[in-house]
Amino acid sequence: MGNARNIAFWVVLLVLVLAMFNMFGSASTGATQELPYSDLVQRVDEGGIASVRIDGERLLVEAKNGNRYTTIRPEGDDGFIASLVAKGVKVQADAQAESGLFAFLGLWFPFILLIGVWFFFMNRMQGGGKGGAMGFGKSRAKLLTEKHGRVTFDDVAGIDEAKEELEEIVEFLRNPQKFSRLGGKIPKGALLVGPPGTGKTLLARAIAGEAGVPFFTISGSDFVEMFVGVGASRVRDMFEQAKKNAPCIVFIDEIDAVGRARGVGIGGGNDEREQTLNQLLVEMDGFEANDGVIIVAATNRKDVLDPALLRPGRFDRQIYVPNPDIKGREKILNVHARKVPLGPDVDLRIIARGSPGFSGADLANLVNEAALMAARAGRRFVTMIDFEQAKDKVMMGAERRSMVLTPEQKEMTAYHEAGHAIVGMTLPKCDPVYKATIIPRGGALGMVMSLPEMDRLNMHKDQCKQRIAMTMAGKAAEIIKWGEESVSNGPSGDIQQASALARAMVLRWGMSDAVGNIDYAEAHEGYQGNASGLSVSAETKKLIEQEVKDLIDEGYKTARQILIERNDDFERLAKGLLEYETLTGDQISKVIAGEALDSDDDSSTSGGGGSSIIAIPKTKARSRKKPDAGMEPEPLA
Repeated sequence: MGNARNIAFWVVLLVLVLAMFNMFGSASTGATQELPYSDLVQRVDEGGIASVRIDGERLLVEAKNGNRYTTIRPEGDDGFIASLVAKGVKVQADAQAESGLFAFLGLWFPFILLIGVWFFFMNRMQGGGKGGAMGFGKSRAKLLTEKHGRVTFDDVAGIDEAKEELEEIVEFLRNPQKFSRLGGKIPKGALLVGPPGTGKTLLARAIAGEAGVPFFTISGSDFVEMFVGVGASRVRDMFEQAKKNAPCIVFIDEIDAVGRARGVGIGGGNDEREQTLNQLLVEMDGFEANDGVIIVAATNRKDVLDPALLRPGRFDRQIYVPNPDIKGREKILNVHARKVPLGPDVDLRIIARGSPGFSGADLANLVNEAALMAARAGRRFVTMIDFEQAKDKVMMGAERRSMVLTPEQKEMTAYHEAGHAIVGMTLPKCDPVYKATIIPRGGALGMVMSLPEMDRLNMHKDQCKQRIAMTMAGKAAEIIKWGEESVSNGPSGDIQQASALARAMVLRWGMSDAVGNIDYAEAHEGYQGNASGLSVSAETKKLIEQEVKDLIDEGYKTARQILIERNDDFERLAKGLLEYETLTGDQISKVIAGEALDSDDDSSTSGGGGSSIIAIPKTKARSRKKPDAGMEPEPLA
């Protein structure tokens, strides 16, 4: 589109230039000489004039020898025309306009048109409107007017505390006397902080729908340009617009794009971004007051924001928007399920209980995928099976049934996953195993899913050790079945998870007596992964690595011992996985006990599992993060 505009611009410009040259060229081809009026009268008397053309007071004369002259006729000399006719001179008169406006336009119109076309195309190439050639430093904030699809606080669920904070701001805008009579002042700014997908932008849209005042929205990246000073100019223009419409709300999404701490990073700060931030700081709480202008911003990277931006007076309130708990997840599911026809077997509380760690965006995606599953199957409403299949697809990846596995590969996968399941069911502090499968999904050939019975807010040392043991059970199972030399690279993901958990125990959580209660995370790895962080001595590094290795070795030995002691159960479960491919928690217990699965159980395994409980697997990128106290279980591949 941009290339087409540029080509059109140059084509029009070329056409105009050619037209002007043609006009002036045609006028100059018949160049004339000035002739005094007295000489013209004399030459008429001598018979040397062939024709005269009258154009107002100007006479265009052509001599019999072909020369052309021009002269001005004196006013009131009407007898001259008669003398021309008497001498046999051909006389021609041009029609005259009533005013000189048309003559002026005829002369200057090409230049005016050229200038107008030039500004039009330059404005279009710069993006038009406020971003055009004449408005490069204008604010790109948009006045939100949601006549259709209006969002209110009724559409926001699961984050009640954050909603209450913002509802108070809306009430202040509606009824300021209620608070000002006691000396209270309206907050100048509210910063929404939380993980991605928790509903920060949705909350801002709800404020716009409820406040009843002008609501400007802009992204933090809209301030950043390659030209120094443009961002600061846009900040000034944005606040000028806001002051004209006060009281109003300005929402800055992803404010970390412009509000990063100054003077950090390699080579110091960026001049354009720092000038923009300085202007934003001044406008929010500087020498001049901005009464009635409330700034609401959202970010999931509060750690990189400039401290001056976070102080009271700029952002008076920092509202944390967390992932919802079980009650919040149920409310969110109810909101997203309003437009979805649900079957009689659907229990949203069961789905909420089985989805610890889900954000609002995750739950919305789950409901949407379940609706798509039901539509694909031709059903009139969404059933619990659709939610189960949608959960497996979203969190574990689509089934890769077309993937061809040799019998040896399939058997190794079955024993690997059986090892995870047996150890997880044996150790009391491990989360209950609810599903095991050897159907390839995503990048894994199989996996075991564990589900916590409730939202976990912290982790204990014995829980961590038992989780490491369950994680290392896959490798122990392969070695027990085929020996040390036949172990595969399948446990690579398990080793990464176990290493991350063991390092967190030693470096951050003080769960190693040898290392002590010292946070070595930044010293060992550098601040946020930056090599310029603090350093530790070689002896301390060696001690840390030895403690991590001891924890992993202890977990491996525990897993190996359990699998040897329960070898019969281990064998039965592996053969059951080879036969049924997918087993849920109850089915695993039946297979271990040697009981045959009935027809209902058999059909449920073929459909991806009959459990109505949903667990959240982590992506590969998340599995490489340092575990935290509130971490959720990951699928063991």
